[in-house]
Amino acid sequence: MAAPTTENRIERVERYERLFDEVTAQPDPEKLAELDAYYTSSLWRDDYEADERGELPPDLKRGVLSQDALYNLLEEKNDRD
Repeated sequence: MAAPTTENRIERVERYERLFDEVTAQPDPEKLAELDAYYTSSLWRDDYEADERGELPPDLKRGVLSQDALYNLLEEKNDRD
């Protein structure tokens, strides 16, 4: 499998960032499940590490790559279940 391009990473981070914002404003079980699947996947880790290496643009909104923010959102979901 080919390595993701920076453009692919940016698109993915933007997509999950939108989901994160939507779920924060209005909990949605399907969107939470999608965020959980991303957070527990190798894609999230790869995106996180790419960000740590400075491979993502500095102006990219990246709250979804914050371990604490996403983890806390998912834990809140589990507490409600």
